[in-house]
Amino acid sequence: MCINIVIVDDDPGFRRIATMLLTARGLRVVAESRDGAAALAAVRAHRPDGLLLDLHLPDLDGLSVARQLAEEENPPRIVLTSTDKSLWSQEELRRAGIESFVAKDNLFDADLLSLFAPSGS
Repeated sequence: MCINIVIVDDDPGFRRIATMLLTARGLRVVAESRDGAAALAAVRAHRPDGLLLDLHLPDLDGLSVARQLAEEENPPRIVLTSTDKSLWSQEELRRAGIESFVAKDNLFDADLLSLFAPSGS
């Protein structure tokens, strides 16, 4: 089963590195977005299984994007990233529709496949 991912980050270098990490772990990047509005459009166009979502974006922040997607039918699994360490509890993140948080400097070591795998797999 192929797991399709959209990467959202305003830094093109980070998007490039994240794409390499995700594809090396067997995930398929179907789109990249540099801001929240483009992320919402990409999710609606591609209906990915997962979204690697930066917290700090030039328009909407990652939490706002996640909350909007959580209101839609079949939202993707969302993994929030940031250079900031997580300031929220797991419960706060889940209420926003976010599966988990991974600091950008820990992304290389994260088990990305299990973070984006559908529940029950």
